[in-house]
Amino acid sequence: MNQLRVLIACGLLLLNSLVYGQSINLTIQNEKQQPIEGATIMIENVLYGTTNPNGTIALDYAGNYPVTLNIFKQGYMPKTTQLNAISSMPVSLTLIKSKVSIKEITVTGIGTSTNGNSSIQHVDKLVRPVNSSQDLLQLVPGLFIAQHAGGGKAEQIFIRGFDCDHGTDFNISVDGLPVNMVSHAHGQGYADFHFVIPETIDKLNVYKGPYNARFGDFSTSGTGEFITKNSIDQNEVKLEGGMFDTYRALAMIDVLGKKSLFSKEKENLYVTGEYVYTNSYFQSKQDFNRYNLFGKYTGMLTSNTQLQLSISTFKANWYASGQIPQRAIEQNLITRYGSIDDTEGGTTSRSNATLSLKRYTKNNAIINHQLYYVKYDFNLYSNFTFYSRDSIHGDGIQQTDNRHIGGYVGTYNKTFKLLNTRIDLTSGINSRNDMTNLVLANQSKRTTLDTVVSGKITQHNLAGYTDAAIHLTDKFTINTGLRVDYFIFNFKEKNESALSGNKSLHRFSPKLNFSYLLPRNALLFWKNGIGFHSNDARSIVINRTNNSLPRAYGSEVGSEFKIGKNILLHTAVWALYLESELVYVGDEGVVETSSPTMRTGIDLSIRAQLNKNLVADMDINYNHALLTDAPKGENFIPLAPAFTSTGGLTYSRNSGWYGSLRYKHIRSRAANEDYSITAHGFFLVDALVGYKFNKFELGSSIENVLNTKWNQAQFETESRMKHEQEAVNELHFTPGTPFFAKAFIKLNF
Repeated sequence: MNQLRVLIACGLLLLNSLVYGQSINLTIQNEKQQPIEGATIMIENVLYGTTNPNGTIALDYAGNYPVTLNIFKQGYMPKTTQLNAISSMPVSLTLIKSKVSIKEITVTGIGTSTNGNSSIQHVDKLVRPVNSSQDLLQLVPGLFIAQHAGGGKAEQIFIRGFDCDHGTDFNISVDGLPVNMVSHAHGQGYADFHFVIPETIDKLNVYKGPYNARFGDFSTSGTGEFITKNSIDQNEVKLEGGMFDTYRALAMIDVLGKKSLFSKEKENLYVTGEYVYTNSYFQSKQDFNRYNLFGKYTGMLTSNTQLQLSISTFKANWYASGQIPQRAIEQNLITRYGSIDDTEGGTTSRSNATLSLKRYTKNNAIINHQLYYVKYDFNLYSNFTFYSRDSIHGDGIQQTDNRHIGGYVGTYNKTFKLLNTRIDLTSGINSRNDMTNLVLANQSKRTTLDTVVSGKITQHNLAGYTDAAIHLTDKFTINTGLRVDYFIFNFKEKNESALSGNKSLHRFSPKLNFSYLLPRNALLFWKNGIGFHSNDARSIVINRTNNSLPRAYGSEVGSEFKIGKNILLHTAVWALYLESELVYVGDEGVVETSSPTMRTGIDLSIRAQLNKNLVADMDINYNHALLTDAPKGENFIPLAPAFTSTGGLTYSRNSGWYGSLRYKHIRSRAANEDYSITAHGFFLVDALVGYKFNKFELGSSIENVLNTKWNQAQFETESRMKHEQEAVNELHFTPGTPFFAKAFIKLNF
């Protein structure tokens, strides 16, 4: 603990000692005078940097004037201007919005050592259709999801050779608010993303692998960082309807307009509401309904102080048909869309509040303080093995999780010159505190029979990090970082004191990354980092093993470049070694420990502008995942994706017709260690078409155009149906969506 305090104190003292030379404060804004973050600035055709969240950048240029500036930002027309002389007064420039154009993308070395496919992300958010929170997750290149307990449960996540379960190895956040739940009743890292309304998301940052010092717990395979809009261009009302009694209503309203609440500076406040209902495609009606409410205020209290406040709440309840055994279909006991126990499902709710105060100092540093609070409730009914343990009542289980989460995030960003070398420095402190009551009980038809485990968890995570991007030249950048995580785990079992306990652990996670910008829009990068595999508090205090937070060692080499003006490519070859993997089996209340694992892979992403209205995209991901100390032929990692690919064509215009045709494919893979059971792959095609009028929009979409029969979630499970004498071990699955059409109308005003 003392080591962490000393590290943070030294970092802050170093930051405060750095002083800028004379510079120009340049602000980039849109036509509504709203700041543009991430605009690329070039001085005399040499890359300089990108604008901060306030749309500003300090130009410390010591050359001759006048000087030519080139400004680029995806979604805006590029701008070229001249500065005639250095000035102490801020300079503001306005960019005009435009359609996506790969021709306008400039591959840069800024931040690429830790965010290797940044240009790809900008294209995807603009061209890929997003209709649900699930679609948002699938914007991450190479990420696949599966649902196996109705629409109200967090999706199972697959990426880079990982079956991440519901988020154990993939970190997700929204505006700095953590989505993953530590020591959750159903699984470590459980990340229910359904509280996010897709229309509110402005951008997504993807960080694959453990290479970024900003992220610790859950970020083994990578991180998805979602940022919501600070404002909306216009009010919107949207109505959707489709097959299987599916309905959705959405409203987004700009509350302030041109009015102000607290100051004479620019302020924005909008509220969004969503309601979803469906019976889904199963024979037993799912009766799923969910509502979401979200409001966000962003305002400049003074010329250099920004306040952000967001409040959201969501609630869902549903029934589910669950996972079914293959033999039940073969014996004509049920159809693909039938069920053995149709009382599965549950209820869940989450309310969030975040407050962020950001200050831009006179010496061009950015200090941000964020506080957040989450109230979360979860009640899930499942039955995976039917009558294996209890031939009378069945094997149904009930998992409940009622928790409070409070946290603080503080960051300090500053760019300075040391011996004529520009350094982008970021230091941060994170504190997260979870207090939750958990119950695992046996149930039958949603009636509780007896309690298996019941207790209270308090878990604290204090972290500090420092990250420096050192620009040795305008082409060569070294990024180095160090993160320290300190955990306090406490579990108090209600009835069994032997299952109670507490323990503290810490982890040091160093990072070292390199990037080199070649001529003609080409970038090479090499990433290296050490992280750790997350673990459940109950496992740590009960098992007390020395390796309760096993380390992850990752390395990756790749490139991002353009072919001509209209083709953008991102490639990466990577490897990740884990000392061991800890999988929480929430259905039994225990943690299983595997042997060490080794994953290697190749990622390829292609984006091509075929003409001014048509964009093609494709992601190809190959992964090889094995248990390193198991015998050959018995060393497969169950459900680890081996080959995946997504892609499509998107036709877009500012008005008139638009549409997209997309595919997704995952190859069959092992469902258990010896590959005696196969998880079946699939190839699906989705389509979207619409027409934009001046104030309103009409459209329709089809999922699974070819009506392919496919398995969504798949598991090796030993189960016994009521008429069987012995349990059978085989593939259990949840069938995927059949042909599903829906239409929508949207009104803007």
